Formats: sequence, C-alpha cells, structure tokens
Amino acid sequence: MKFLKFMTLTSIALHVFSCSNIDNNNSTERAKLSVKLVDEPGDYQNVFVEVTDLMIKYDAANDDDESGWESVGLINPGVYDLLELTGGVSLELVNNANIETGLIKQIRLVLGDNNTVVLEGETEPRPLSTPSAQQSGLKVMINQTISAGYNYDFILDFDVNESIVMAGNSGTIILKPVLRANLEVNSGSIAGTVQPIDIATEVVVTDGVFTTSTYTNVSGDYVIMGLPSGIYTVIISPDATLLLDPVVLENVEVSVGETTTLDPIVFE
Repeated sequence: MKFLKFMTLTSIALHVFSCSNIDNNNSTERAKLSVKLVDEPGDYQNVFVEVTDLMIKYDAANDDDESGWESVGLINPGVYDLLELTGGVSLELVNNANIETGLIKQIRLVLGDNNTVVLEGETEPRPLSTPSAQQSGLKVMINQTISAGYNYDFILDFDVNESIVMAGNSGTIILKPVLRANLEVNSGSIAGTVQPIDIATEVVVTDGVFTTSTYTNVSGDYVIMGLPSGIYTVIISPDATLLLDPVVLENVEVSVGETTTLDPIVFE
C-alpha cells in the first residue's frame, strides 16, 4: 500500500469566525476562503481517500462544461482516513486562500486513484473503484455570494455510508462520494461529553429531515457542526455489546453561529 501522508488533524473550534471582516491591503478586492472536511461515521475499519485538489466555479462560467473551474489548492494533498474525522476532529483542506469576489456556484473536491477500504473484521485494504463520472471530482452546489474583505469558512461533510457501494457478487467496492457543504456562519453546532470516556458512543442528531452523526473521541467529547438552525433530537447510543439503553434528548435548539453545549451524559 502506498505510503500514507497524514497531516495534523485539527480539533474543531467551538466558536464561529466565518465571514468575519478582514483587514489587509487587498480587502477591497478579494476575500478569504477556508475549507474543512468532516465525516459521518461508517461501519468500516478504515476508509482511505486520496485528496488532490479543491476547485471553485463562479456564476459566470458555463454550468454544463468543464471550463471555468479554478484550483484553490490544498494545504497538503495526500491520503487520509475519513474515519479519523469524528468526535469533533476535522481535516483542514484550505486555510485563508485569496479568492475573487462574485457568486461561487460550486465547489469540487478532486480525489486521486489511491482510495481503499478496510472492512470490519479484516486487516488488508481493498481497492475502491471510482466511476468515470466521478474521476474529475465531486461537485457540490453552494451558490454563495463572495464579498470583498470577508472570510468564508466552509464545512464539507463526507458521508461514508452513502459513499461506498458493494457491487453485487462481483466483490467490487465502488466509491461514489456523497458530500454536503455548509457555511459555518449559516449554521450552528451541538457539543457534549459522554462518561465513562472509554465507552465507544455514537451520537445522532436529527430534525426529522436532516440527520447526521459522529462518535465520541478518546476524551469522551463530541461535536457535530454545520447544523441548520432548528429543533433537534439527539440520540446518544453506547456500544451495543454493553446492553445499555440509549439516551434520547428532545427539543435541542440550534442557533446560527452558536454552539449548543449539552449536559454530560453518564452511563452507569
């Protein structure tokens, strides 16, 4: 297997700094773009993807062709395990890149060919086949107006369970990436702690339409960010082998630009 080039995974800050005004010599002409990648957990040991570039497309470009895409570049292209990006951990792809003003219609995350998965109970990685339609990169609609002198911080949520498809009895495993994009300034977060900290715990957040999830980290903490404002149900489920009932929290309110911190959950 190709040598894996891991960059430091940054903990997600619990304050929102998106779209804040910036003060520099180019503030009247340009803006800043930052992009972080997070992951919804999946039933796999590892899911390695090779991230090679991030591109944007402005409104002036033709929607239906491959022209008009501009490379923003990555801090450190490489192969990353998506399942490391849970429990409030994110992968910083772009940090304060200078971009032009205007309406950005799409973001494209470009993946390389070195994508593999390790199934539960196995130790050797299996190749992830990429359909030809996905080889140019995954497009995500954002339709965000970019104004001069501001920071725009996007969260890309990679849904592992929806992105990996078993192709019948052929043994082929297909990678069809499913991504969602949120601007931090237009969303909020839910955070909390589960004890004991050595219990593997899944946290699911849903409003009946939008559903996302994560796992607690080694300290028992969790953060789910990029949530539209609204009222949510939070379901906290410890490892099924422990035979403990999940905790269900109703009517959890999320507001734009804020982190809703829940009381610690203690499993006896």
